[in-house]
This record gives sequence, C-alpha cells and structure tokens, in this order.
Amino acid sequence: MVIAIVSIIVIVSLMGWSLYSFIHHKTYQRSYFSYELFYTLILVYFIVLISFGLLYFILSFHGVLLIEGGVLQKESAMETLAHSLYFSGVTLMTVGYGDVTPVGFGRLLALTEAMIGYILPAAFFLRVWFQSFEKNNKEEETEREVDYL
Repeated sequence: MVIAIVSIIVIVSLMGWSLYSFIHHKTYQRSYFSYELFYTLILVYFIVLISFGLLYFILSFHGVLLIEGGVLQKESAMETLAHSLYFSGVTLMTVGYGDVTPVGFGRLLALTEAMIGYILPAAFFLRVWFQSFEKNNKEEETEREVDYL
C-alpha cells in the first residue's frame, strides 16, 4: 500500500513539473504557447462536453438511451444525468471504453462528438502555427522596410 501511494505521489509530481516547465520555461528563442488559446481550448472542450451530455440526457427521455454493461437499467434522473455527462466526456476525450453504449440516434451523436474531440486539438494547433507564421512574416516585412530607409 505504501509503494502505491509513493508511486502515485511521484507520478503526479512528475506530471505537474512537466506541465509547469512546458508553460513557464522557454527552451527556444520564441515561445508559441498561448495562455489565451490554452484556456479557450479548455473552455471549448468543457462546453462541448456539457452540451452533448445534456443532449444525451434530454434524448434519454425520448428513447435514445445509453445502455450500461449491455443491460438497460431504470435509473433516477440524477443518475441518468451523471451517466450522460460521463459518456460525453469519455467519448469526447477518447473513443470510449465500451462500458456505456448508445442506442439508436445516440450512435450518430457519439460519432459526431468523437470526431469533434479529434478535430479540436488539430484546429487549435493550426491556429497557433498560422499565428506564428504571420508574426514572422510581419517581422520580415518590417525589417525590409527598415533596410530600404
């Protein structure tokens, strides 16, 4: 038990240090890390997760169900909401674990959410890349103008 606790502490501290050094230490001449884009990405993920979770929850009252463990279970509204949010998070961040399965129209929603989960990081990466590219072009144009004067 002690080894497990020590291992967890070491892993969490290493992950924390890695994130800290990624954000605060500039190893290159220019840093392309943007707090604004990072927080925007987290906010967009959160909004998509909550939106799809509420969509699954509302549709569960109209026959679009999430089946847990291959068995349809009668659950309270709060448990259904928790399962809907869990399924939404797992589908958005991964492709799912298979413990909760959508039925009917929910499958198409799950595919759409998984696709959004894959596209979002790439879209934000391209935005950072294009911003840095445009910034470099503007700097080069400014240098050329100064050289002509």
